[in-house]
Amino acid sequence: MTPLRYRAPYRKQKRRLTPASTLAALTVAAVLALHAGGASAAEQTLATVVVEASAAQEIGIAESATEGAVTAKDLENRPLSRTGELLEAVPGVIVTQHSGDGKANQYFARGFNLDHGTDFRTTVLGMPVNMPTHAHGQGYTDLGFVIPELIGTIRYRKGPYYADVGDFAAVGSAAIDYVPSLDRGLLKIEAGQHGYKRTLLANSAAIGSGSLLYAIDATGQDGPWDNPERFRRFNGVLSYSVRSGMDSVRTVAMASQSSWNATDQVPLRALQAGLVGRYGAIDPSDGGNTARFSVSTQWERRYRDGALKVNAYLVQSRFELFSNFTYALDDPVNGDQFSQSERRVVAGVDTQRTWQHRLAGLDMETTIGLQTRQDKLSPVALYATVDRRRLATIREDHVTERSMGFFLTNTTQWTPRLRTIAGVRTDTYQFDVASAIPANSGRVNSSITSPKFSAVFAARPDTELYLNWGRGFHSNDARGVTGTVDPRTGAGIDSHGDPIQPATPLVKALGTELGVRHAGLIPGLDTSLSIWRLDLASELVFSGDAGTTEASRPSHRQGIEVASRYATHAGWIVDASLAWSHARFANNDSAGQYIPGALERTASIGIGGESGRWSGGLRVRYFGGRALTEDNAVRSSPSTLVNAKVGYALTRTVKLTAEVLNLLGSDASDIDYYYASRLRSEQSAVTDIHTHPAEPRSLRLGMVVRM
Repeated sequence: MTPLRYRAPYRKQKRRLTPASTLAALTVAAVLALHAGGASAAEQTLATVVVEASAAQEIGIAESATEGAVTAKDLENRPLSRTGELLEAVPGVIVTQHSGDGKANQYFARGFNLDHGTDFRTTVLGMPVNMPTHAHGQGYTDLGFVIPELIGTIRYRKGPYYADVGDFAAVGSAAIDYVPSLDRGLLKIEAGQHGYKRTLLANSAAIGSGSLLYAIDATGQDGPWDNPERFRRFNGVLSYSVRSGMDSVRTVAMASQSSWNATDQVPLRALQAGLVGRYGAIDPSDGGNTARFSVSTQWERRYRDGALKVNAYLVQSRFELFSNFTYALDDPVNGDQFSQSERRVVAGVDTQRTWQHRLAGLDMETTIGLQTRQDKLSPVALYATVDRRRLATIREDHVTERSMGFFLTNTTQWTPRLRTIAGVRTDTYQFDVASAIPANSGRVNSSITSPKFSAVFAARPDTELYLNWGRGFHSNDARGVTGTVDPRTGAGIDSHGDPIQPATPLVKALGTELGVRHAGLIPGLDTSLSIWRLDLASELVFSGDAGTTEASRPSHRQGIEVASRYATHAGWIVDASLAWSHARFANNDSAGQYIPGALERTASIGIGGESGRWSGGLRVRYFGGRALTEDNAVRSSPSTLVNAKVGYALTRTVKLTAEVLNLLGSDASDIDYYYASRLRSEQSAVTDIHTHPAEPRSLRLGMVVRM
C-alpha cells in the first residue's frame, strides 16, 4: 500500500498506531499552587504500517492538539490503585470511586462529572465498553475486566471532531488495545495491606503461523472499610493472532466475574456526630456482583491503495447492585435500599474501507464506515430491597436497542503545510421497550447527523496549529425515551404513577477547539495547548438510582488544557497536564447557573522509568473543588494524592516491587454529593454533603517473574 505522504519536510507516514501523545513539562509547584489557590511487544496485527515513534512524530499524524496515545512503556511503572485509573493516563481525566471496587469508576473530564461514563467513549480491542440503557447509569463503563499488563496502547481523542466515533464521545474517547504476544511469559504475585492480593499468569506461544496469548488474573481485598469489602475478581483472556500475506486476523475471548460488599458515601453529619467512622457504612448490606463474557474478531486486509477492516463482537453480561443512598427517607420501616439488575447480550459489527488516492493533483485519504450494534436486555429492572432481599418490583423492562452509524471522512493535503479533515456521520436508533408498566412500553425511532471539520497547519517542521469543529451526541436510556409515568410514585407495577415527559432520544453536542503542538524546544520534550468549548442541548439523562428520567437545562463548557511529555536520553519519561474548565447552564434560572459536580481544575505530573536494576514511578494528582449546588453555595474541597512505585531486579528474570498508594496519607474525599437523606434516628429529611473517602496510605509488595 502506498501511504499518504506530505511533501518534505512535512511528511505523514500512514500508521494505525498513533504514537505516544504530546503531554507538557509542568512542575509539582504548579500542582501545589493550584491547591493553595482554590515492554511489551510492539503492535503487530491489524496495522497498516507499524512505525516505532516518539511523541514528536504526532506532528503530521494527529488531527487535534488533544489527540495522542499512551504506550505500554508509559504504563509499566505507573502506580495504580484500581484498574479504571488507567484512564488517568489521558491528560485531564480524573478517576474516582464512591462504592465497592467491583462497580464502575466515576469519571471526570472537561468540566463534566461523567458519572460512570456518559459522554466519554471507551473501547477494548474494538469492543464498546459503554453500556446504553444500563441498570445503574447511561453509558456505564466498567473496566474491571481489563488486564493492565497486556495493554499495548491507549489511543485517546478529545472532542466530537472524529466521524468514526459516535455515541458517548462528545467529551472524548479512548481505545485500549492489547499486545498480540509477549516477549516472555509473566508471573506476578502481589500482596498488601487491607487484605490485598493479586496473582497474574500470562504467556504466549507460537502455534501454526500465529501467536496464542493467554492470561489469568485473580484479585481480592477487604479494603480499609469497617465492613470488609470481600472483593473478589477473576479475569481471563485467550487470544490468537495470525498474519498471512496481506491479511491479519485476531480472535479474542474474555471472561470476568466480580463480587463485593460496598461502603457507599455517608452524610457529613453522621461523621461529625460520631455515628459512623470515616470508613464506616450506613447500610452494610450494600454490594453487588457482575460477570462479563465476550468473543471478538478483528480482520484487516491491506491493499496497494488502502485497507479494509472488519470488527465483530458478541458480549454477554449480568449485573446486580444493591445501594442505599437515602437510608430511611422513603421507607422508615424497611429502609431505602434498592437493587438494580440486568442481563444483557450485545452484538455488533464495524466495517471500514480506506483509500489513498489523488484528485485534481491533491493527495487524499478517504474512509467510509458502517457500524451496527444491538443491545438486548432481558430484563433490566429496579427493585426495592432490604438486606439484599427483594420486597417489591419498582420497574421491570425488556429492552432491545439497535443502532446503525454510517460515516465518511476525507483528508486532503492542500499544500505542503495545510491539510483538512472533513467528515460526516449519520446515526439511526431504534428503542423498543416492553415494560411491566404498560404505559411505559413503546417503540421510538430517532436519527441524527453530525458533521465534522478540522484544519491542520504546519507552521514549522516541529510545530502544528489545529482548528477543530464538530457535532456529536449521546443517546438516552430507552426506558426514559418511551416512559410516560413515574414508576416510583405508584404502589407497584400494576398501579399508575405520576405523568412524566419522555426523554429526548439523542442529545446534540457542539464542540470547537483551537490548539497548537510543539516538539522542538528541547529534544524529547513535546507540548500541546488547546482552548475548547462544548455546548450540550440538554443535560437530560436517565437516573438509574431513581428509575426515572431527570431533565436539566442546556449547558455550555469551555476551558484550556496544557499537556506535555518529556522522554529523557536515559529512558525516563516525565508527563504532566493542567486543565481549567468553566461549566454553566446556558439559560437563566433562579436556582443558579452552576452545574453540580462539574470539574473546574485538575493537574497531574508523573515520572517513570528504569536505571540499572532500579525502576519506579511517582505520580501527583490534583482534583479541584467543585460546585455541589446550582448556586455554588455548597462546594467540595480540592484534594491532592501522591502514589509511588519502586522496583528492583534481583536477576534478569526476577523483580521485586513496592507500591505505596496515598503516599502522604491525605484525608481527601474521593467524591462528594449534596442531597437529602434521612438516618433512622432522624425525624425528617436533612440535606447534607455525602462523602466517600479516599483510601488511606497502603503498601503493596510484589514479585514479577519473567519466564
